[in-house]
Amino acid sequence: MATKIHQPMTAGIDRRGLMLVMSSPSGAGKSTLARNLLRDEPALSLSVSVTTRERRGSEIDGKDYHFISQRDFKIMRDNGGLLEWAEVHGNYYGTPLEPVQQAMSEGRDMLFDIDWQGALQMFDTARADIVSIFILPPSMAELQSRLVRRAEDAPDVIAKRLENSRTEMQHWSEYDYIIVNDDLDTSFLEVLSILKAERLRRDRRVGLHDFVDGLLKQSI
Repeated sequence: MATKIHQPMTAGIDRRGLMLVMSSPSGAGKSTLARNLLRDEPALSLSVSVTTRERRGSEIDGKDYHFISQRDFKIMRDNGGLLEWAEVHGNYYGTPLEPVQQAMSEGRDMLFDIDWQGALQMFDTARADIVSIFILPPSMAELQSRLVRRAEDAPDVIAKRLENSRTEMQHWSEYDYIIVNDDLDTSFLEVLSILKAERLRRDRRVGLHDFVDGLLKQSI
């Protein structure tokens, strides 16, 4: 799905939109960074995933995730209604295709808060339009501490997340950018810098050749 979208810029130059993919092991701070990015970047829209896992107390259905049954998930998957999907910690997660297509047609950048399995599926279908960031914790001890402080999972679930995090972190080299989230404010500025720089890339600016040709023909 290498959809090309356009957004107006100055001097008559359009910009092709991008898909910002962020992944990390659970507890590394990805979701907090994503929320802060959406708060400060109104031109960025969140792709809200569907999941079969139970809703946590702090989560809002339709905002954090669309919480659905395994039966409904499998229907969406089998009917081509998902851009990507994965099984994580015994639950299913996926990206609904229709909202992404609508946002792209309206010329908006999209943020994807997904795991490495979903990211690799997206790389296969839309790599040219994707900017990918992997968030790492500063240490395994800090990762465990954050999961415990979050107080949203039972001890056995936390243990499973820590075990799975080692597998997840092995995929860091498949991403465009790596951020070690030791300090949230610093990490946020790094994510924001990546987004702004990628929006200015030459190959995302449609009509740039014509603009430069016009400049060269102007008399002084």
